[in-house]
Amino acid sequence: MSKAVIFGAGNIGRGFIGQLFSESGYEVCFVDIDVELIDRLNNDRAYPLHLVSNHGQEQLVIAPVSATHAGKVSQVVDVLRGCTLGATAVGVRALPHVAPVIANAVQQRMVGDIDLPLNLIICENRQNAGEYLRSLVYEHLSEEEKEYADRFLGLVDTVIGRMVPPLPEDLRVEEPTLIRAEPYKQLPVAKNMFRGTIPDVVSMQAEDNFEAFTAMKLFIHNAGHAALAYFGFLLGYQYGWEALENTDIYTDVRGVMQESSEAISKKYHIDPVALDAYSQELIQRFQNKALGDTLFRLGRDPMRKLSPEDRLVGAARLVEEVGSAPGFLPKAIAAGYHFHHPEDEISSEVQGMINSLGIEGALQKISGISPNETLGQRVLQAYNHQTMSF
Repeated sequence: MSKAVIFGAGNIGRGFIGQLFSESGYEVCFVDIDVELIDRLNNDRAYPLHLVSNHGQEQLVIAPVSATHAGKVSQVVDVLRGCTLGATAVGVRALPHVAPVIANAVQQRMVGDIDLPLNLIICENRQNAGEYLRSLVYEHLSEEEKEYADRFLGLVDTVIGRMVPPLPEDLRVEEPTLIRAEPYKQLPVAKNMFRGTIPDVVSMQAEDNFEAFTAMKLFIHNAGHAALAYFGFLLGYQYGWEALENTDIYTDVRGVMQESSEAISKKYHIDPVALDAYSQELIQRFQNKALGDTLFRLGRDPMRKLSPEDRLVGAARLVEEVGSAPGFLPKAIAAGYHFHHPEDEISSEVQGMINSLGIEGALQKISGISPNETLGQRVLQAYNHQTMSF
């Protein structure tokens, strides 16, 4: 059985990519830093994955699997040297630590005259994540090694649509390797970023117009989640499904997603009916009670989620780019500036900026929105209205 390496044995690594690789006939080798988890995976050679929805639960066992500590670089490189498929699911901030390991594997494969490609699917929440990781890897390679990597190292962009929230503490203590996720099972990837023959992976779809899929994930899915979190927080809800039972919140979240859909349809020439169906399906998935997704998870780190090119402001700018005027998106951006959760230090930083700079200054500094432009005026009007209602 061929091995596939996954950097990161967390929610996405075990909760999604591990399942797809295993169902495609690979033994999955995880690379992580959690010693207890590594030992358990090596002992059990398997882990449970529960797919939950409002219609019930499906219990899967993902096997065979193994795990290696990220600090044991030679062992990780040995595995990479002999495989053709892998993925990263470590978080963008950890990629600089992964890059030299990949570079080492490239060097070893070149020395061994291995002329088979190594394709890694980059499951990170960043636009152009594949090229970003390539730039990090190339910092550790000579010019000759870069030429080899150009030919044989594929760093492939994807967008992760499956929702895999953190496991409740009681369940994690009871079963340390358990993962719970929604059943959604599609993995679009950038077709042109592979090297050699595209591997046959269950539910993986190699797409030509991949930029459109990135926009859909960021400006419909992620924007919808952020809007749900911020509107729900204003009214004191805890869970996403709970907030969506409020008719006003449902209408506002749907409006945010619809504005983004219409703009994406115009820019990328995608059937608006298909995009509307995608949005409707997302709303239904957001209503998954069994998943237990909290507004805290959906809204945390508002500094990033309110930044100029991210889910809400970026979507509003896209709406403006295609010649329309956003109406629901400014309300969602404004609600984001009210988000303040005691477990989220970043949200406290945002509130500190509002206190020191005023909402106008914070809006300019965090979101790049001038209080004098139309979008800024709409955000400020919504913010002040929400302040009076909050």
